[in-house]
Amino acid sequence: MDKLSILGVKVNKLSFKEVVMELEKSIEKSKKIKVFTPNTEIVMLCQKDTELKKIINSGDIVTPDGIGLLYAAKIKGFNLKERVTGYDISLSLLEMSKKKDINIFLLGGKKGVAKNAKEKLNNEGYKNVIGEHHGYFFNEERYEEIENKIIKEINNLNTKILFVGFGSPKQEKWINKNISKLNCNIIIGNGGTIDVLSGEVKRSPKIYQRLGLEWLYRLVKNPKRIKRQISIPKFLIKVILDKNSVKNS
Repeated sequence: MDKLSILGVKVNKLSFKEVVMELEKSIEKSKKIKVFTPNTEIVMLCQKDTELKKIINSGDIVTPDGIGLLYAAKIKGFNLKERVTGYDISLSLLEMSKKKDINIFLLGGKKGVAKNAKEKLNNEGYKNVIGEHHGYFFNEERYEEIENKIIKEINNLNTKILFVGFGSPKQEKWINKNISKLNCNIIIGNGGTIDVLSGEVKRSPKIYQRLGLEWLYRLVKNPKRIKRQISIPKFLIKVILDKNSVKNS
């Protein structure tokens, strides 16, 4: 699959429909794949964290989650078909689980959030969401023991699709570290998706989504995010000043 390198982070040139087709193929062929969905903030993290960049570039499917990545491509005369978000991919995977009768496990969020998301989804007809665990076990005294127990549960439940919502870079590094131990077909790092599915966090209105301004909506709702959102103009300036910032890969 063709990729475009944006500040060294390689993203697939796939539309949303094409991504879903690739995911369906992986299920049909029982192929294990890693799915990452970087936005501009994550691309900027990769400029300092070379391990994160290497991990994301090892992804089987890497989609442009941030509108800034599409702007960067356009500025440099390249084309990305559309923004493909981790949230929208996750919704398609939920539908796939129902259609193909395959199991999903939710891993992430504060204590109780994944549990609430599972119950809510089950009540909405997504009965194949069969397992959950919060993502706040990293600082536990018996961290490795707890982690191994979670992985064992995921495998014992015959999980085919795993949502990992720790936020970046923790989720990508956790997936990379544990992928050989997991028997899933699709493992996706999807940030705050579990929080939204649980109702804990509301997604921005559709008008913001269509305009690629979800970051603005979140900033208005939570002005403390300003330090994170500064990465967007920094990203665009870096893209403009570096003549090799965007290239085919």
